[in-house]
Amino acid sequence: EISECLVGSEMCIRDRLKALFFFVLSICSLHTAAQRIKGSDTVLPVSQETAEIFMNTHPEQRVTVTGGGTGVGISALMDHTTDIAMASRPIKFSEKMKLKAAGQEVKEVIIAYDALAIIVHPDNPVSRLTRQQLEGIFRGKIVNWKQVGGPDMKIIVYSRETSSGTYEFFKESVLKNKNYMSGSLSMPATGAVIQSVSQTKGAIGYVGLAYLSDRVKPIAVSYDEGKHYVLPTMENGTKRQYPVVRPLYYYYNVSDKAKVSPFIEYVLSPAGQNIIKKGGYIPVK
Repeated sequence: EISECLVGSEMCIRDRLKALFFFVLSICSLHTAAQRIKGSDTVLPVSQETAEIFMNTHPEQRVTVTGGGTGVGISALMDHTTDIAMASRPIKFSEKMKLKAAGQEVKEVIIAYDALAIIVHPDNPVSRLTRQQLEGIFRGKIVNWKQVGGPDMKIIVYSRETSSGTYEFFKESVLKNKNYMSGSLSMPATGAVIQSVSQTKGAIGYVGLAYLSDRVKPIAVSYDEGKHYVLPTMENGTKRQYPVVRPLYYYYNVSDKAKVSPFIEYVLSPAGQNIIKKGGYIPVK
């Protein structure tokens, strides 16, 4: 068609080339599947790494991963601004009702498990706490480290913001659904908890096992009133000996199953689960 334009006007050639360009662009878009993943900061690092390797082995796929917290991810799923919501807690009843009212049916997939580590400053001599002591600290009943066998030093409590699934899980598992103290300092992301605790001698906080580093010290926890204390490690989490372990989820709309299945199937495959284990998370199998 372009050769026919050679005997015609220059405008004819430009129009033909423009049409050809958009035709090729449309064909490329049909063969490139773009997926958006958003939500839990706990699930964020391993999802980013898995997505990168997945795209290297599946060049026809494109995956973007962003954090913001579990609540943000589920809200984005409702708004159709994400295809997969990452979550470190189960979807709430109120969220289910909103989805149902909007005519959306959501599928839940457990992609890994995570041990929630209680952390303090490395110079803090306290190395173990019972669940009851943790409840007292995070509810403001225990305010000085000397009350739990430590030095005479004020306890500074760092928590996650209320939209975080980690915040919800800690409240359920450790506080037994009692309220946090009003003076706790809410952090917008797990990295901020690590940084704050590492810089504050009297601090205490909680993070996913994969985020542990030498900048903070993990605490051994007892859920049987001090009879047995267990450190948050991959081995203890896998054997379910560490008491604060939770599932990590992907949620997606059933109508998007064909679109999201290739990536989710890869995450659950032996290769994907190996990435999860290397990242400091506990595999599903």
